Amino acid sequence: MSTATDTWKKVVRAFLHLVILVLAGLLVFHHSLMLYDLYLGTGGHAQTLFDYVQSLCRLLIIVSLLLVIFGVRWALWGMWFSIGGLVATQYWAHFGNLPVDFTEGRHPLSYLKGFIFPTVITLAFRYSRGATIVSTAAKQ
Repeated sequence: MSTATDTWKKVVRAFLHLVILVLAGLLVFHHSLMLYDLYLGTGGHAQTLFDYVQSLCRLLIIVSLLLVIFGVRWALWGMWFSIGGLVATQYWAHFGNLPVDFTEGRHPLSYLKGFIFPTVITLAFRYSRGATIVSTAAKQ
């Protein structure tokens, strides 16, 4: 009975690690691609203060997510701080009437969807480290 529970815990933890890897990997790829496009791609325009602030947020997102992938717990704080900063810059562009294309036709609440992946990553990280999803009733 204990062996089945231990096996189940290992399967759940492996699944949660996979969820972290996939979601964090997608975010790292997306933000790396955005940075590449801005500085080495066909962007071709002069960078503004807004671009530099967003680039710094994206770089911090990449670094913190790579640390999260490798299991560094405090990197979750960095992930939340940097993603929160990126969402704040999107609100800056939206309400500050900055000349950017992504604000056209968007509802102000749409920027909050940037918190979905970090929430899932945080919950998966929490339950894959020490805390178990399997209820205590299974131990009885």
